Amino acid sequence: MPTLLVCSDTDDLGGLHAAFRSEAERLWPDVQVRLWPDLPDPADVVALAAWFPPPGLAESLPNLRLVCSIAAGVEHVLQRLPAPIQLSVTRIVDPGLAVGMAEYVLWAVLYYHRALDRALQQQAQRVWQMPVQKTPAQTHVGVMGLGVLGGHIAQVLRAQGFVVSGWSRSAHAIDGVCTYAGPDALDDFLQAPDILVCLLPLTPETRFILGKDLFSRLKPGAALVHCGRGEHLVGDALLQALDHGTLRGAVVDVFAQEPLPASSPLWAHPRVVVTPHMASGAQAGVIVAQILDNLQRVRSGQPLLNAVDPAAGY
Repeated sequence: MPTLLVCSDTDDLGGLHAAFRSEAERLWPDVQVRLWPDLPDPADVVALAAWFPPPGLAESLPNLRLVCSIAAGVEHVLQRLPAPIQLSVTRIVDPGLAVGMAEYVLWAVLYYHRALDRALQQQAQRVWQMPVQKTPAQTHVGVMGLGVLGGHIAQVLRAQGFVVSGWSRSAHAIDGVCTYAGPDALDDFLQAPDILVCLLPLTPETRFILGKDLFSRLKPGAALVHCGRGEHLVGDALLQALDHGTLRGAVVDVFAQEPLPASSPLWAHPRVVVTPHMASGAQAGVIVAQILDNLQRVRSGQPLLNAVDPAAGY
C-alpha cells in the first residue's frame, strides 16, 4: 500500500502523525500513514512528511518520490537528502505564519526597546535603577529579508511607531519603510539600526551572513533578533561581538544544529536569549492538508503546490 512516512530524528511528531492518519483515512483510504521508526516495507514509501529526516533514510526507500517539509523552511530537509537532489521537495505555506512571526519579533524588539534586557541584568545584581526609556520613534529597526514574512513584520513595526528600514537581495517597496536592495546597498543599510532582525532565506549567498564582518559594520551596541535560518549565524562571531561590546545582546531562535547542544556556550551567555525554534509554526491542519494534497498530485502527475528548487534552497 502506498505509504506516507512521518519522520524526524529530533522531535516527537506523534501528534502530527495522528492528524495525518485521521485525515488520510477519511480522504484517501488507499494510503497508509506511518510514524518513523515504524517502517513498513521500504518499497511502499512514496513520500516523507519530514522535520530533520534521519540521515540515510531517503536513500533506503527505492520508490520515494516526494519529500515534504512540515514547515516553511527546507534547509533541514535538503541537508539530509542525497546529492544531487532528484526528488520533488515541497514546503508549507501558511498565512498564519506571518501573524505568529510578527508577535515573536515585536516581543523581541520590545525586549530591547524597553530595556528589559538591562532590567533583568540588574535584577540578577539586585540593583534598582530605571533604564532610560525611549519612544518608538527613537528606535530604528532594520529587517533583513522582505519576503512575505519580512515585509509583513516591517509593516507591523512601522504601525507601532518604530523607524523601520529593510534590506533584501531584490528591490521591494513598502510604505513608510526605507528599503535597500543588493550586496552593494548592505553597508548603507547596516549603519542605522539599533535592532537588527534577520528573516532572510537560506541561500549560498546568505549562509553565515551573520558573522564578524557584518557585526563590525553595525552601529556599536546594536541588538540582534535572529529568526531566519540557523546557518545564517556564525556562533563564535556572535559570542565575540557580545564579549567585545560590539553587540548589546541577541535573541536567537534558530541554530545550525538543532536541538542546540547542551555544550553550546550560547545557553549560558548572560546577553543571549535562546528560544527553541518557536518564533512561528504552521498549524497542524494546514500541514496535513497541503502534504496530503501534494501526495495525491505526485501520484497523479499534477503540478505540486509550494515546490522548492533545491539548487536555490527555497
